[in-house]
Amino acid sequence: MNTRIEEQMRNEQFMGNPLDIEFEDMNGEHTTLRALGGASNERWIVVNVASACGFTKQYTQLQETSTLDGITVVGFPCNQFGAQEPGTHQEICDFTSAEYDVTFPLMAKIDVKGENQHPLFSELSQSTGSDEHTGDIRWNFEKFLVSKDGTVRRFTSRDLPSDML
Repeated sequence: MNTRIEEQMRNEQFMGNPLDIEFEDMNGEHTTLRALGGASNERWIVVNVASACGFTKQYTQLQETSTLDGITVVGFPCNQFGAQEPGTHQEICDFTSAEYDVTFPLMAKIDVKGENQHPLFSELSQSTGSDEHTGDIRWNFEKFLVSKDGTVRRFTSRDLPSDML
């Protein structure tokens, strides 16, 4: 497993476009948003998710949105808010599949804020949200809509996926 410094150094060249920042999937393989979306993709919804949160029901709309042409939804499990994502990778996948029929990609559990914040969320956090907030992720299910050119629009946990498009 790479250290945070090694990962940060790898990603420094890509900090202009969040689509090209590497992260790990549930199998420990490195990928990017661009790689997950493919050539025909126009927009990505990036969301920090948790299985035991009041907003967990948003998995339903996220799944529906993931079936639209030109959109890729990518979930990043995070246990930093109220310890609401304590499960293993397998437990997270089993839960989301059984309860919400999730088929969109879920990545390895990461930190979205703080000292060990992943570079992707460091970049995304620089955008200003629908509520005028810029900076740290404040809760589970904060969402980012990333366009092919790297433009980022930020949405709060209360904003529904259907309101983003």
